[in-house]
Amino acid sequence: MTAPIPLSELTTLRVGGTPANMVAPATEQELVDAALEVWASGDDWMLLGGGSNTVAGDEGFDGTVIRIVTRGIEVLPADAAEASATEANPVASGAASPDGGGADRVRLRVQAGEPWDDLVAYTVANGWAGIEALSGIPGSAGAAPVQNIGAYGQELSSSLIAVDFLDYETGERRRMPAAELELGYRTSALKTAMLTGGFAGIVLAIELELHDTAVEASVLGGALGRPVGYAQLANALDVQLGDRVAISALRDTVLALRASKGMVLDPADPDTFSAGSFFTNPIVTEAFARTLPASAPRWSQAPERPDRVIPLDEYAGVGPVPTDGVEYGVKLSAAWLIERSGVVRGFRLPGSRAAISSKHTLAITNTGGATAEEIAQLARFVQGRVAAEFGVVLQPEPVFVGVEL
Repeated sequence: MTAPIPLSELTTLRVGGTPANMVAPATEQELVDAALEVWASGDDWMLLGGGSNTVAGDEGFDGTVIRIVTRGIEVLPADAAEASATEANPVASGAASPDGGGADRVRLRVQAGEPWDDLVAYTVANGWAGIEALSGIPGSAGAAPVQNIGAYGQELSSSLIAVDFLDYETGERRRMPAAELELGYRTSALKTAMLTGGFAGIVLAIELELHDTAVEASVLGGALGRPVGYAQLANALDVQLGDRVAISALRDTVLALRASKGMVLDPADPDTFSAGSFFTNPIVTEAFARTLPASAPRWSQAPERPDRVIPLDEYAGVGPVPTDGVEYGVKLSAAWLIERSGVVRGFRLPGSRAAISSKHTLAITNTGGATAEEIAQLARFVQGRVAAEFGVVLQPEPVFVGVEL
């Protein structure tokens, strides 16, 4: 055991009381041993990595906080990558490489406590492409698959191969391929379990497969990142969607964009004392989306269908009609909904120290001394305004411990 530290000092929102107990094992084996001991005691327990996605209650936690602080990045042997190149993630393995393939693969095993942006910086410095657009995201590597983090056209799911997992139910370590994690938009089977009180455990390490651009760099004079897949990023880089740019330039641009929105931690900027985007972009039915104003941003979630040439003798005067029977949703902009419901940047409830970021409306910030309840009150207010104006109930991204919306 270590001396408990107030969760307000360990979370980016800077809220949360002091837990009853705390452990912070330094190595993977020590983490396994400590977790098994805590679980055997029967005490309540919670995990805490970088604290960037946690809203902790003001009363503290009447149990043991297991801090994930293990560090280390291991480059796995080439034969290990080849042996399981398509075990769980054909896109990551290069089977459907968006730029036509040709780049070698590199497989990494990363300890759960490794700070995420330190990992991204390391991969960019080595010319390994695949997570460069996820630069600047706070938190730890082990938490990344729980949320299936994503930004600027990239998601962890495109590079994640597997996680090493310590199962709470059995006390055993096991390898979970990415396909078993049910990775979706800012969610996973791990997150679902956390919210429902079911399947639980600890991510000990993650395995990523990235593209080694060394061969390309020798020909092109520099390492190129993955194709740019986000309009705002393409505009900032002055390129077209699908273009490839120097991996270091892409990282620098992403960091600049995030900083402009207060999404890169800065002790001098209270706008960065947040949990990042507080609400996910809602996904609604096509029918519901059509009821919204025409100016409301929306993105169909239906997969692109390949062009099909219909023989003349089969043409019936209409195009092919999808027959898979699946109704795909439409993603809306949570920021647009919030702003159009009358909640502006910098808004705060009277007397509250929690506020909407002055840089964008998706973040709720701690302007100094805010309590978890003040954060929750503002979140509830935003949910209520959007629901009243548009009939959409926004869902929070962070995990709540000891506080409710």
